[in-house]
Amino acid sequence: MLQSMQAPLFFALIAAFVTSIGLIAVAARGDWSERHSGLFALAAGGMLVTLSLLHITPEAFALSRHAPALILTGFLGGLMLSFLVRAVFPEGGDAGQAAAITPVMAVATHAFIDGIIYSVTFAASFSSGVYAAASLLLHKFPEGVIAFAILRRHGFANRQAFLLAFLAAAATTPLGVIASAPFMYGLGPETIGALFALSAGLLLYVATGPLMEPLKEETPMRSFLALGAGVGIAILIATLPVHGPEKGHGLSPLASHDLLDMVP
Repeated sequence: MLQSMQAPLFFALIAAFVTSIGLIAVAARGDWSERHSGLFALAAGGMLVTLSLLHITPEAFALSRHAPALILTGFLGGLMLSFLVRAVFPEGGDAGQAAAITPVMAVATHAFIDGIIYSVTFAASFSSGVYAAASLLLHKFPEGVIAFAILRRHGFANRQAFLLAFLAAAATTPLGVIASAPFMYGLGPETIGALFALSAGLLLYVATGPLMEPLKEETPMRSFLALGAGVGIAILIATLPVHGPEKGHGLSPLASHDLLDMVP
């Protein structure tokens, strides 16, 4: 099993490194990042909505017939988690920082699922794993930025935000590989599609809910530019030609084909 983990774990560590670069880029200017955390949150919201609709949701529909219900389940799950956090921390004290729990957990969940995808696609074939890893690496850079911006906006110090964002957005991808490695040959396309769908729903809730709160504080023009920047970056990421010899999105068509071949 250790030998079969080498390739997916190697690419997962690269993903964690790429995420950390994005994290370092904003953490190096912590005070500036804090002052503009609202704009970062709006840009992050634009990125998450766009990547969810262009990258995660299509893969969920391609692999799982239950994708619509599971996307709704993920969305409502994020809403219920947010209500639970507010019930536990109703006001004052740690309430502001507690509000970061739901969005940061969403980022961590998605990054963990990326690790599972690495394991499963490399189990299908080495080429499909490489294509999938290349595709997934594209959105790793902004994940660190998103997690850091969320934490800074909710009152975490620069060092705290860096550490927690690293744990949520970077460390969880190798952890996903390690946790899924013993079961990777038993995870079929339906399971992977279900994970994509739940992740898409959860991220859509975060993008349209907590990350849109700065709309009340920023001017319309600044808000529009921040959202537009996030959407533009996500579209650029989604359209870069790194999907192997065939056209496609998210996991390469070769990876998706090999996933389907794993069904008994």
